[in-house]
Amino acid sequence: MQHAISVNKLTKTYDGGFTALQEVNLDIENGEILALLGPNGAGKTTLISIICGLVTPTTGSVTVRGNDIIRDYRAARQLIGLVPQELYVETFETVWATVNYSRGLFGKKPDPALCEKILRDLSLWDKKDSRILTLSGGMKRRVMIAKALAHEPQILFLDEPTAGVDVELRKEMWQLVRGLRDRGVTIILTTHYIEEAEEIADRVGVINHGRLLLVEEKAELMRKLGRKRLTVALSTPINVLPQMLTRYDLAIEDGGRQLVYSYNTQDERTGIGSLLADLNREGIPVKDLDTEQSSLEDIFVSLVEEAR
Repeated sequence: MQHAISVNKLTKTYDGGFTALQEVNLDIENGEILALLGPNGAGKTTLISIICGLVTPTTGSVTVRGNDIIRDYRAARQLIGLVPQELYVETFETVWATVNYSRGLFGKKPDPALCEKILRDLSLWDKKDSRILTLSGGMKRRVMIAKALAHEPQILFLDEPTAGVDVELRKEMWQLVRGLRDRGVTIILTTHYIEEAEEIADRVGVINHGRLLLVEEKAELMRKLGRKRLTVALSTPINVLPQMLTRYDLAIEDGGRQLVYSYNTQDERTGIGSLLADLNREGIPVKDLDTEQSSLEDIFVSLVEEAR
């Protein structure tokens, strides 16, 4: 089956000698939400810009639904909607005019019903006659999403779509993104909010120093790379671990009232049973137990640190 996007051995080196991308290979499936995570300068925006035809690659190739982004530029670009990181809107135009104009740029016939639906979905309908300069930053970002959707793209790029947006609007945008995915739109988003990727992504890619470190289904990534923490609440505080307990990955916390045990979720034997048995042998009474799974943020930080 044809991929939505196929990236093959893609590199980008700028005139000053800086290499922004290093032989990136990536296949993006139709109808998925892919979250691309990475620190500032990792290469996320460069990758998006190349796929969208805004930056020329140094080597490698990219196809969008089988259309080469250079040889078949018009056909490829027609399939793509882009919401860039920077706020760029026609400040003196009305919301309605700028969304309709964006549709016309792609050679699409006017469709007032569609434009109305997009504005209503983005809670912009009551602002349709307002000049964009009068809108808040969050509203302007909604307008940019509306512009990107106006020509009915099959693939939507969202580069830091909720940067500077309040929590309520961020959740509204997550709901919108899920709705687009349910209608078959492929969505690629970059984000600094790791909870955003954890909330809505089907797969997660991690990029650093221009190298794609991995692309994995979110649930599988959590399973393979996640660690669990067992917090053991003690009835009586301790200051020093008995010799028998030093073989475990234990930390004393909360003034000696808690022991925190970290273990790999992949291991056949977690060691919890033997730990509890050894605590009993040492006469250390346990008051309560609590487990916590590593978050996507924990995994992301560890991957980036390992790649340095």
